[in-house]
Amino acid sequence: MLLTKGPANVSDNVSLQQQIAQLKERLRHAKMLSQERLRDITSLRQSFDHVLQSSSIHARVTNARQNPRVYLGRGTLWQQQQHVVSYSGVGAGALSTKKERDFDDTLDLQLPSLHHYLPHLLNNFDGLQPAVKIAGSRTGVTMVMGIPTVKRPIESYLIPTLENLIENMDEKEREDALLIVCIAEIDKDYVKEQTQEIRNRFQKHLDSGLLEVIAPSEGYYPDFNSLRNTLGDTVERVRWRTKQNLDYAYLMMYAQAKGPFYVQLEDDILTKPHYLTIMKNFAFKKLRENKEWIILDFCQLGFIGKMFKAVDLSKLVTFFAIFHNDKPVDWLLDHMIQTKVCRFDRDSKDCRKQKDNVWIHYRPSLFQHVGTHSSLKGKVQKLTDKQFGKTLTRYPLRNPKAVLRTTLRTYGEHTLSRAYKGETYFWSFMPMKGDNITFHFSPPVLIER
Repeated sequence: MLLTKGPANVSDNVSLQQQIAQLKERLRHAKMLSQERLRDITSLRQSFDHVLQSSSIHARVTNARQNPRVYLGRGTLWQQQQHVVSYSGVGAGALSTKKERDFDDTLDLQLPSLHHYLPHLLNNFDGLQPAVKIAGSRTGVTMVMGIPTVKRPIESYLIPTLENLIENMDEKEREDALLIVCIAEIDKDYVKEQTQEIRNRFQKHLDSGLLEVIAPSEGYYPDFNSLRNTLGDTVERVRWRTKQNLDYAYLMMYAQAKGPFYVQLEDDILTKPHYLTIMKNFAFKKLRENKEWIILDFCQLGFIGKMFKAVDLSKLVTFFAIFHNDKPVDWLLDHMIQTKVCRFDRDSKDCRKQKDNVWIHYRPSLFQHVGTHSSLKGKVQKLTDKQFGKTLTRYPLRNPKAVLRTTLRTYGEHTLSRAYKGETYFWSFMPMKGDNITFHFSPPVLIER
């Protein structure tokens, strides 16, 4: 129970409810992390106990053979007999019995793991360990955003995308966010090149912890030459969409522990100013309303701008892993939601209604797709989100006060002062030797590169 002193207005009440909703989701996230650690400890303990027990029985059997006078109780003798017979493979003990299995500390039921769906990982001990990881120590953020990027045959949109994502957050928003770039390539030279370019452009944000960079190891991926041909797609397309499924799963596994909310993005997008605050407020609003959502959708295209609760990411990762060779990732997402909420004895209209209850769209869209050349060779896609509205090419600037002077002759209304305010661009006639542009700041400012 919460008690407040004095009259409370509506905005205070909403703010309090939002804080409660945020704390509840953080608690769910912390509980999930605790359960993950508990499972790790339990698994380790079972393995450790099995090793100790096997070692102990072997020592007792050896000791009994060397010293026949050593007393062995009935249970120990039975265990010794079963231990010896199980290795000989003959007699009654050759058949597995419940007592033998209890003794061996094996489980009758085996929980499925990622290795069941990606068996090649059994041969790659470090397959889930990033080959590259540039990460600070940032913790406690609300919003984690994942940006997978791969080599494109014509041009890369990654750097402009990162610039746009960072520029459209203010300082307070940056402190409560984490951007994770996953360079999903095994070409070491390309990964090194991309990593260095990110360092050159965004070292400040790497140092602050706002930005992290990872790259999967080669062992994470299966042999793409042995994939099944599905949906009648070409071999190239099957490989491309299979790898994308695994890339998204990898990024989600890495991001799951970083914060309570995860947003899937792509490396060729634009966004709107203060998109982070808008997403947070919308998420907390739905939580205050006790709305049991699975996806909050901030873009109508593909997998862009899809927000999930971190506690739900394990289900997505498992689903993508099971069907990684079967369908594209956005289709799998739709199938998963359909499986959760739709009835087979109802029509598609009812299914759409049920899906809309848990897959909630925010309008207008906060993200716009700007890439033209796909990472799939030869694929050109000019997809845009009509809900995004007009894409602004210029924003009002918050430059420091200054007196501007120039000897250049201005063309039309494209003056230096208007360009400085962000209203247009500066356009002049051909400069001549001796022409200049002067900025006199008042008060003086320290200029950094």
